[in-house]
Amino acid sequence: MTRSSGNVFADLGFPPAEAQNLLLRTTLMIAIEKFIADNDLSQRAAAARLGVTAPRLNDLLRGKIEKFSLDALVTMLARVGLRVELKVSRAPARRKAA
Repeated sequence: MTRSSGNVFADLGFPPAEAQNLLLRTTLMIAIEKFIADNDLSQRAAAARLGVTAPRLNDLLRGKIEKFSLDALVTMLARVGLRVELKVSRAPARRKAA
């Protein structure tokens, strides 16, 4: 059994910078999905509140992460009154595989 790094993308072998970016975007996409569910919004209503088209929202809900930048996701969250907080810390030293 292999211990997780806490970042599934790093565990899958993505380079550290890309893994961190993917993790951040995934976290924001999940927050948007949670906002939609918590407010019982239809896709059309959610798209209007987020300031995107229904097809664009559909891409988000289908997990098409490659179509969304951090900037776009933060903007969508801000449009619905949610704030994104960022914490920067030193990355732990990477262990070499045995």
